[in-house]
Amino acid sequence: MSLAPSATSILCEIGARKLLVGVSEWCANVAPVETLPKFGDFWHLEEVSAIHDLRPDLVIGSVPFRAEAIAKLLEQPLNFLALHPQTLLQIGRDIRQLGALTGRVSAAESLVSKMSKEFAGAGKRSERKRRLRVYSEAWPNPRIASPPWVAELFAFADVQFVPKAGDRVTDEEVAQAKPDVILLAWAATGSKSKLQSAYDVSSWKDVPAIRNRHVFVVQDELLNTPGPPLLKGLEKVERIFEQVRKGLPQS
Repeated sequence: MSLAPSATSILCEIGARKLLVGVSEWCANVAPVETLPKFGDFWHLEEVSAIHDLRPDLVIGSVPFRAEAIAKLLEQPLNFLALHPQTLLQIGRDIRQLGALTGRVSAAESLVSKMSKEFAGAGKRSERKRRLRVYSEAWPNPRIASPPWVAELFAFADVQFVPKAGDRVTDEEVAQAKPDVILLAWAATGSKSKLQSAYDVSSWKDVPAIRNRHVFVVQDELLNTPGPPLLKGLEKVERIFEQVRKGLPQS
């Protein structure tokens, strides 16, 4: 059973979907698991007995999680694996681990190779007129920058992540970093990040991204899911970066 969308996307990509007996309600956003039983996640997990009734050999989750949710799960005789990648290298490690656990070693290696080649190809596809400075946001209050693997993706596209990835940042830090582009990919909101919220920050009025109206909403699953969805995420942000390099405002 996978209650982590990242793990679910990986398992489906390497041909292990038939091994899944249940998933998180969020997993259908990134993988073809609509017909499987749906449960909460490790922030709101109420159906522990129902999970136990499915007799999974392993329950896969991700960090961060609520300790209370895990405590409930571990009251049952269940095996639990928590994934916590921070970098693209660690995402590759998780793919290989899931491949080994499911007997899909070759498929997992192929997926890692495919993702690595696509990421490396971003620079070749880019029409580099200038190196952009980009702030990407995973949550607005408190303000949290997108994970470190997003900064690595941007680097492949010859883009500098500012001011820092995977951590809380202040309005002032973002203002001082002077990003050319601001991306809003708020966790668990799909494409519902509020674009206007960036324009309403008083200390950002002189930020290039605000002056030039280069603020964009990116579907959160494309940047916040450490697995195959990052391939589409990279395609999406590449299009945005080229749009900005050509001097076009957000649409």
